[in-house]
Amino acid sequence: MLVTFRSSAWGNVTMFGEVAVALLKMMGHSGTVPSALLARDVPAALARLKQELASHPVEEDRGTPSGDDEEAEKPVGLALRAYPLIEMLSAAAEQEADVMWQAGEPPL
Repeated sequence: MLVTFRSSAWGNVTMFGEVAVALLKMMGHSGTVPSALLARDVPAALARLKQELASHPVEEDRGTPSGDDEEAEKPVGLALRAYPLIEMLSAAAEQEADVMWQAGEPPL
């Protein structure tokens, strides 16, 4: 499942459902999809998300069992995955805009 976040303050942000729900829960939301944050609730959700991410342990580079570092894919940490959503929430807080999310990709 994909989850798409929308706000009039920022372009759409689409991410994997498992990551999106984890980030929503870090913001203090239930993780329900679809749902929304009212503009007045965005600053508090953003602050809580940043605080939770700061206390979240950074994933260590454990190397690769094959020893081929150039070809191996390194895991992408949750903080890096959260970056587009943090940018959207920051813009929404500045412009006092709501943020909504739903399952699936946005229409073209």
